[in-house]
Amino acid sequence: MNAAVEPSPVIEPKGRKRRAARAASEHLPVRIGGMEYARTANTPTRVLGFDQALIWACLFLLAWGLVMVYSATIAMPDNPRFARFGPNFFVYRHALWICVAFVAALITFQVRMDWWEKAAPWLFVVALALLIAVLIPHVGSVINGARRWISLGPMNFQPSEVAKLAVLLYASDYMVRKMDVKERFFRAVLPMGVAVGVVGLLLLAQPDMGAFMVIAVIAMGILFLGGVNARMFFLIAAVLVVAFALMIASSEWRRERIFAYLDPWSEVHALGKGYQLSHSLIAIGRGEIFGVGLGGSIEKLHWLPEAHTDFLLAVIGEEFGLIGVVCVIGMFMWLTRRIMHIGRQAIALDRVFSGLVAQGIGLWMGFQAFINIGVNLGALPTKGLTLPFMSYGGSAILANLVAIAIVLRVDVENRQLMRGGRA
Repeated sequence: MNAAVEPSPVIEPKGRKRRAARAASEHLPVRIGGMEYARTANTPTRVLGFDQALIWACLFLLAWGLVMVYSATIAMPDNPRFARFGPNFFVYRHALWICVAFVAALITFQVRMDWWEKAAPWLFVVALALLIAVLIPHVGSVINGARRWISLGPMNFQPSEVAKLAVLLYASDYMVRKMDVKERFFRAVLPMGVAVGVVGLLLLAQPDMGAFMVIAVIAMGILFLGGVNARMFFLIAAVLVVAFALMIASSEWRRERIFAYLDPWSEVHALGKGYQLSHSLIAIGRGEIFGVGLGGSIEKLHWLPEAHTDFLLAVIGEEFGLIGVVCVIGMFMWLTRRIMHIGRQAIALDRVFSGLVAQGIGLWMGFQAFINIGVNLGALPTKGLTLPFMSYGGSAILANLVAIAIVLRVDVENRQLMRGGRA
């Protein structure tokens, strides 16, 4: 008898494999930004634990920020405005807020993502209530002409930081619920636009246009990542650009900021709206390549306003030079990329809400850092946004660490699913 001849295996062309992988990726309900999660990798994957590199990056930024806040504020008591404070007052308060934020982050890390999904609409309502409360006289505190803080005894709390996280969670939950009608403008996009518009009106009443810009970018980014088509995305972007242009055109002091940004060295602006920007550029220019050394900044000695908050990067540039500024930019680029990677991984595992939340946090951190760095370098008009993890500000530090704890929770649940468990 003749031996049975086994049929030779059919070798599938590489082009057909690519098309099959692309077709598989198109079944995902949202954008993941690449084909890497549609392929099956043969390399072993480490799925235990959590993203330790992300934690170390955040700890590095927090530690460096604490040192720079101390450097930027140690001479502030020499100013009669801050004469009642000691040289260590601001660094102690900043360290206290970091400790409070760590406790809040540890508690947040224990919360499952499905709970955040259920609570997202209610957290949005709470954020609206806080934004309304801060506008009530004797409830909201007025500092530098803006009513943005609620006094909590020895500390001030800024509701706009809660609003960033609440809108992020609400937008992610909203896109999951509207996934079937995401191509329809009036059923998917318009209601979210109205919600963001209400938040924007409350923020502009404070006024806090910077926070509104961040929230608008977060919401628009989540809509795009959630699968809204390009035509509607560009329509939303155009509406936002026109809206911000009208806000600037209708406000005299906002127009002055734009003119000062265009020419901060003129006689009209150098001692007015361009004062902060001009002294920020002087500080960075003094730093040159390697800086004047830690503690050696001159601009922080009552020349540069808000050196410990909005313009902390200028002090870093003066004391650590171009090397220090590049390190800060590189850290935020890596941090944003890593957070977005965790979000794409969650979406590839069919955890759309978790993925959108993580990617929204990546947009938040990346965009706010981009605006702050651009303002300090004179590439963007002056805007009151702090540098995440580094600038002085308790509410911002608290919101930043809570957001990172949520990203780590997403990462842990991803790894549980990859090793066959339940998230």
